[in-house]
Amino acid sequence: MQQGFDDGAATVVSLSAFRSNMRYPIINEVEAYWEGLRDSRPLPRRSELDPRALEPALDRVFLLERVTPHVVRFRLAGQSLHHLMGMDVRGMPLSALFTADARADLSANIESLFQGPRMVRLTLTGEPGLARRKLDGEMLLLPLCDEDGAVNRALGCLATEGTPGRAPRRFRIAATQSRDPCGATGHPVERPAPAAATAPGFAEQATPFDNAGSAQNDRHPRGRPALRLVKSGD
Repeated sequence: MQQGFDDGAATVVSLSAFRSNMRYPIINEVEAYWEGLRDSRPLPRRSELDPRALEPALDRVFLLERVTPHVVRFRLAGQSLHHLMGMDVRGMPLSALFTADARADLSANIESLFQGPRMVRLTLTGEPGLARRKLDGEMLLLPLCDEDGAVNRALGCLATEGTPGRAPRRFRIAATQSRDPCGATGHPVERPAPAAATAPGFAEQATPFDNAGSAQNDRHPRGRPALRLVKSGD
């Protein structure tokens, strides 16, 4: 992830400043961090996320990218999600963590997350099976906007209780809670982006190299005109 704050900036919110008596306190801490970044705005920006402030939850947080209105995929994910699935989940759809009968409900929540936009909490139960012990959990999904105000990323956190057992483990949705962080309108407002510097360990992949675009740039180097007027003598 990228960071958008200086080390001494007052707007950086540390997770250690928040405590909760709920079943999954780390979920509340991530939500409190997101609320601190938002700071009375409708939504925080993707570029404002700072992995240093998220360090207590780093193995359980993930970053989602919206692919279609009902589908999101993992851009980044902590180690606990890799262990649950028995593989690296980056590039996989979020639905891979859910049972087939839970995916319609998940799809509706994804649409609400980005279209609202809304904060979403899912109460989860692990799919039972051979050599699989009881596993409960909670997933938090928090919308993020880009530099143009488009809501196309989400910060997530998955906390579980129990023994994962044999991978992959998938979940059913036992209950859903959602909240509108933006009041009546539900639309993010455009604000100047803070200066951002890349923070190690949580940066997204760079835009792929475009051969066609490169060839065009070679033919017409930047700063030189594509056409020249040549005047010959009479």
